[in-house]
Amino acid sequence: MDLELKYGKGTVKVHIPESVTVQILEPKYIAPLPSATEALKKALAGLRAREDFSTPGKVSPRSVAIAIPDETRPLPTQKLLPVLLDWLFDQLPGLQPSAVTLVIGGGLHPPLSQSDCARLVPADLARGCRVLAHDAEQSPMVDYGFTSRNTPVLVNAEYARAEYKIVLGQIDPHQFVGFTGGSKGVIIGCGGAPTIEHNHSLMFDDNARVGVLAGNPVREDLNEAGEIVGIDLAISCVMAPNKEIIQILAGRPLETLLQGADICADLYGVAIEGEFDIMVASCGGYPKDICLYQAQKGLNLASQAVKEGGNILLLAASTQGVGDDVYFDYVSQFTSPADVLADFRQQEFRMGAHKAYLFGRTLTRFDVAVCSELDPGILSKCHLRAADPSRVIAEWVATYDGVPRIGVVPNANTTYFYRRR
Repeated sequence: MDLELKYGKGTVKVHIPESVTVQILEPKYIAPLPSATEALKKALAGLRAREDFSTPGKVSPRSVAIAIPDETRPLPTQKLLPVLLDWLFDQLPGLQPSAVTLVIGGGLHPPLSQSDCARLVPADLARGCRVLAHDAEQSPMVDYGFTSRNTPVLVNAEYARAEYKIVLGQIDPHQFVGFTGGSKGVIIGCGGAPTIEHNHSLMFDDNARVGVLAGNPVREDLNEAGEIVGIDLAISCVMAPNKEIIQILAGRPLETLLQGADICADLYGVAIEGEFDIMVASCGGYPKDICLYQAQKGLNLASQAVKEGGNILLLAASTQGVGDDVYFDYVSQFTSPADVLADFRQQEFRMGAHKAYLFGRTLTRFDVAVCSELDPGILSKCHLRAADPSRVIAEWVATYDGVPRIGVVPNANTTYFYRRR
């Protein structure tokens, strides 16, 4: 059997021997919206924002900030933003474009350059609104205090000082947040490094896992921080693996999160009868496999359907390299994933280094091979081995006495599994 699986902006061919049992583990098909722009217009028309803005005695906001994702997320920002701005200026006729700030939230990703910002939000699209890239280390912040879980709430000052706050993003399964979306695009996307680090340090809890919202400390901490900041409006999209939008929700952040998570779970949650001997996992192509740092998510989710000690092939082009210097510098210090796990739990939680820990949790339990554009020597320093997809699968199959079960996940960064009852 020959399969063409997503890899970067193209595909890679993978041959699977005929002697095995193969199951393709795909998300459910849900028809895309006929028009994402019309759907957004309808969602915004259903809001009571005009009534809120014109309430007697209430002053209309004189400044607005909109948090948008960086290019590591496939959201079609350039398609949705014009509709959002049309609605905004219609609601607030006196609002000047110069009083609207678009904050590109990349969390701890390297902040975009001015030219990159112009590429993501061209001048004709911005319509005179200010566009800036958030820098979790250097941007001025507003300090809101702490959440009940002791997370310091530091948010980009340009966003925080706006009188009306909007976040535009998408809802996806996430390995320890449960689902992305809601306030995450602000608290993580536009948050300070201490905020991001402390929130992510809650990932050790047993309930911090994919598909879980209630009782998930990482997710509940983000929800609480969003309430503290006072995010007024969330535009949340649920997207199919082919990047088409299947639902757009507009409302309060937690409200859209809960609705969108149900849709997302129905789409990406896949029932399985039992675990597999071998898993072939494509992250889903660009931008899901833009770098090794992002590709780890696909490895983690795919591993949850593999027998202990089984084999996993990860397809992740990683055209932008490893993706995080802190992660690479930290993991390179150790000779094995087990050493990483032992050291990390003894140290103060550190973003970037945490990715080595997450990789290590998988690498100590499974035999992992990676097909990527990365130099094999770089992969080796990350305790990963480079492999030709078809060749390594043939090698693994040859080691089994019986007939191995192989699972193939075409969209590993978003697909997650549960046992069929």
